[in-house]
Formats: sequence, C-alpha cells, structure tokens
Amino acid sequence: MSHLLALDQGTSSTRSIVFNRQGDIVGLAQRELTQHYPQPGWVEHDPMEIWSSQRSTMSAALAQANIGAEAITAIGITNQRETTIVWDRKTGEPIHKAIVWQDRRAEPACAVLRENGFESLIQQRTGLRLDAYFSATKLQWILDHVPGARARAQAGELAFGTVDSWLIWQLTGGRHLTDVSNASRTMLLDIHRNAWDTDLLEALQIPLAMMPEVLPSAADFGSTQVELLGRAVPIRGVAGDQQSALFGQACFQPGMAKNTYGTGCFMLMHTGQKFQISDNGLVTTSAAQTSEGVEYALEGSVFVGGAVVQWLRDGLRAFEHSSDVEALARSVPDAGGVFFVPAFTGLGAPYWDAQARGTIAGLTRGTTMAHVARAALESIAYQSAALLQAMGRDAQTAGAAPMTSLRVDGGACVNDLLMQFQADLLGIPVQRPTMVETTALGAAFLAGLEAGLYQDKEEISDLWRLDRQFDPLMPRDQALACMDRWERAVRQARTL
Repeated sequence: MSHLLALDQGTSSTRSIVFNRQGDIVGLAQRELTQHYPQPGWVEHDPMEIWSSQRSTMSAALAQANIGAEAITAIGITNQRETTIVWDRKTGEPIHKAIVWQDRRAEPACAVLRENGFESLIQQRTGLRLDAYFSATKLQWILDHVPGARARAQAGELAFGTVDSWLIWQLTGGRHLTDVSNASRTMLLDIHRNAWDTDLLEALQIPLAMMPEVLPSAADFGSTQVELLGRAVPIRGVAGDQQSALFGQACFQPGMAKNTYGTGCFMLMHTGQKFQISDNGLVTTSAAQTSEGVEYALEGSVFVGGAVVQWLRDGLRAFEHSSDVEALARSVPDAGGVFFVPAFTGLGAPYWDAQARGTIAGLTRGTTMAHVARAALESIAYQSAALLQAMGRDAQTAGAAPMTSLRVDGGACVNDLLMQFQADLLGIPVQRPTMVETTALGAAFLAGLEAGLYQDKEEISDLWRLDRQFDPLMPRDQALACMDRWERAVRQARTL
C-alpha cells in the first residue's frame, strides 16, 4: 500500500487523483460541476451532484491507475471552502442547494452584524473580516428562509457542514467531522482554541448541535464504507483547498508563501504559531495542522481569477477553449492601455468592496479582442500583486523578513505569459513546481503523514521540485507605475 487517493472537490469540477509515494500522478478522473445562478449575485451547487461526481471519479481514478483499493494507504480530502450545506441527520438529504463561497445573498445579514458592533469581535476571535464570503451568514440565511429549518435545527435534526464534512458524512456513512482549516473559514470558529465560538453562534441563532466536530487536518476521519471501493479505506487527511495547496507546496516555514490560480486566486503566507491581525485587508486563517499544533497563515482572496477567462470564453465567445487565451493575448505586444477589473461579484482582499462591479477601462478605436484578452490575463496578476503588497506591509509591521519568492500552482499557472507578468509586477522570482496539482497533493501528503507513509514534513519538503523560475524583467519603476494605473482602474470600479 504505497499510493494515496486525493479527493479534490472544487468550485467548477470534482476530481479524484491517485498519487504514488513520490507525489507523482498515476491516475486522474474529473467531472465538471453544474453551476446554478438563481438570481444575480447568487451561486449554488447541488450537494447530491457534488457527492455523485466525487463517488464516480474515485472509481475512475483507481481504474486509470490500474490499481485496486487495497493499494491505497489512505485518502485525503481537499475542497472548495466556505460553501455551505445543511442536511437531515436521519435521511442524509440536503434541505437546500449548497450556497457557494462566491454567493453574496447574505450581505444584508452582514450589514446587521456590523451595525450591532460585531466586526471587531469576529476579527479577534476568527481572524476573518465580517463578510458574506464566509459560511456563517450563508448558514443563517438557510435557517431563516427554508420553512421549518430553524425549529428542526434546534431540535437537533439538521447537520451543517462545509463540503469536506458533506463528503466525510457520505463516505463514512454518517460521521459528522471537519478539519480546523475548513472550520476556520466559517466565521464561527475561535481559532485560538480550535473550538466553535458560542457567542457568535448565539448572535446568529445557530444551534451548536448543528456543528461538526473539529479535528486537526492530519487525523483519523474514519474509513469509507466497504461498498464504495470494495474495502474500508482510511481517511487520514482533510484541508480546505488553499491551506492544502500551502501544505502541498511545502511552505512549512514562516515567511514562505504560495499563490493558487484557479477560479479565484488565493495567496497564503505561513506565519507559524503567531496569530497576526492584518492592518492591510488580509485575513488570518488556520493553516493545515498536524500533531505539531496550531499554525496560522495570512491570506488574501481574489474572487475572480481564472474565472475571467471563462467569462471571455462563455460570455463574449472570444475563443472556443480557455487554453486559447494565451495565444490571443500574445498576438499583441501589450494591453494597449486597457485595464480589466473583473469585479463580477465585488472585490475581495485587500479591497473588500461588495458593491464594486466589473469594468474595462482605457478602450480606444484601436482596441481589439486581443487587447481585452491580454488585459484580462493581466488582471489576475494585478490582483495578486495587490495581495503581496499588503502582505509585505503586514510583514514589515510584524518585523518579519520580506518575501523573497512566490511558489505558484493551479490551472492558470501553466500560462507562461501570466507568470512572467506576475514576476515583473512583484519584483521577486515566481517558482512553478513540476507538480502544479498541489491542492490535491497537499491532501495526499497530509493523509500520508498521518498514515505513516512519510516520517515528517522534511521528507515531504524533499519531494518538492522546481519546473521553472520566472525572474522579474520589467524595470521596478515601470512595474510600480503599472500598479498605480491598476489602482486607478480599481477606484473606477468601486464608484459605479
């Protein structure tokens, strides 16, 4: 048993990946996930589709790897975070569609909490900003809007979970668990104690009985039901996708950072055992935790990263395949003065403006779709650079050393044009590993560590391998001038 199975349940697709002990992919299966947009600003998934897609890809990945469940040491789970599911404890049936992390319907509830003075308490206890991005007010919305839900919750009939909890429940036949990294994204966990905060639960009228038990990220989460894979396979690692990617990138030391380029962009910097409140629009979150104890990270979240390419493909029909964007963008030497601010669902860190809306600025008669495509790609790098600038200011405040390089992963990091522009804006090397599927790899490493396949984190660090390093080529004064123009475009998007 020298293989690990990672279940990677993301926003746009569900995947299962089989890794060997060296961290190489030997089997992979993927299914796209249906997106539901019932109203402007609302985003939903079908929880049963989440489960069925995960179940089918598990078997398909093992088949592609040409191995059976007996070859799997352990399973690791990583997942889209903040997405909120409530289900009946007896039947296992969800009472409402999953409310996805991108969904903004709970903003009015956040406004009420702000008016009642909860903003500071939430930041001190949870490390997060008071925002509809997180799970708490999504859960409150379900209890308020599904008939009879609140009474049933108070009677102990309903269970809440983020996607990891939902999958664990289905895989094990009813264990109600989560890990600390996912729990830290609910806006309901006291991350100093790794325990649900009763004051916040009371403020939102959420019964404690609904909440899953919180375990470290590397722990015993039970085993799969025998009928799923033909054998009860132990589940030994669980982490939210971004903390899992931080672990998969072997960013184990304070000051090490990674950026994941997916539907959104998520930059995390490990801060060790130090809890640090950001003064620059970032959040403090729990890193994936092992038996070594509590560890934290500073995080900045960009709501629309690679999704801007999907919008060009599906909304404007600028090209047929997302992979075509780089060739289109390279057909022009630059963006021609065009700036694309993809604030389709507001702006995340470091701006935190739910009312901002997408803009394309700097259009002229000479602007072509190629310029728009290049500006769209550049928007991903600009938003990520704004996050790193904020992290740098926080590090300076804390007396920490400045970041010297950035490790990258996720689907869009294979785009060389984007990565070079990212290095130019940041002014530090951008390092792309040979294994860019580090989100799934992190979950596999956590499971392997807990199951004894790896002895310690140092052994995992030795498995990280560099594919290509992108060094800054743009003069620093030119890069700073670009960032100034970007910030001017952001200000326009915030005043619509």
